[in-house]
Amino acid sequence: MTRVVLATRNTGKIVELRRILADAGVPVELLGLEDFPHIGEVAETGLTFAENSLLKAHAVASGSGLPAVADDSGLCVDALNGMPGIFSARWAGAHGDDKANLDLLLAQISDVPDGRRQAHFACTAALALPSGEEHVVDGSVHGFLIREPRGVNGFGYDPIFVPEGETRTTAEMSSEEKDAISHRGRAFRALALIMAEVLS
Repeated sequence: MTRVVLATRNTGKIVELRRILADAGVPVELLGLEDFPHIGEVAETGLTFAENSLLKAHAVASGSGLPAVADDSGLCVDALNGMPGIFSARWAGAHGDDKANLDLLLAQISDVPDGRRQAHFACTAALALPSGEEHVVDGSVHGFLIREPRGVNGFGYDPIFVPEGETRTTAEMSSEEKDAISHRGRAFRALALIMAEVLS
């Protein structure tokens, strides 16, 4: 069985990709960065989701000698010209402070009327082989932002994002419901098809 490294220490993300690969019938053993302590954090110095995911995938493929998958994602708000985008996780300054990021974003769009609060989550997933070969796919989900957080599932901006055709935020959905429509789920499912071909 081919071993593949997902460039993350986030166990939830590893479980999600394992589930998607199994559903797609891709027989790989998926490992995370916990299995490779010598590989340090890869600086996300790219200016696009694609650049950042490729930076991470190539660094991990090179460091592990195995095929590597990486993703980069964020929330793109129409009224903010597509920001926070690649800066979503550190919008308020410190990386990963979900509450500060969400509070700052709500403050920045507080005067934007309800009909103009469109946004989308975007994700780019990349597969890099030790040979240097690379494959990139995108996934997105469109919707709008509400004024007050609702729901306790999910993370990041999920409590204020309502997908098109829904009345609930992504933080009010079950993990399975969110996976089915999420930007990361869509990107990973598209990448699974490529992996089935490239790694067979």
